[in-house]
Amino acid sequence: MKRTVLLPWALAVAACGQTPAPTGTALPTVEELAADPVRLKELRQQCRLERGKVGEELCIRVAEATRKRFIGDGTAPYTPPKEPPKF
Repeated sequence: MKRTVLLPWALAVAACGQTPAPTGTALPTVEELAADPVRLKELRQQCRLERGKVGEELCIRVAEATRKRFIGDGTAPYTPPKEPPKF
């Protein structure tokens, strides 16, 4: 019985070219990565060198955390006010 269920699932995964994600490993959130610059730098290097081993989802989160650290939360005004400030 197990073979009849497992075989089509394994064939479907093999046909897609993806391996199933390991269970029990929780990926860090974007906020966690943005708060830890040392770990973020290490993961960026790993994603650059061996993206297939690290995993696509983690590399996407690393890129988003890097963007968030660089640009910020988007609340800062980037355009000057219409009128110059009065002193």
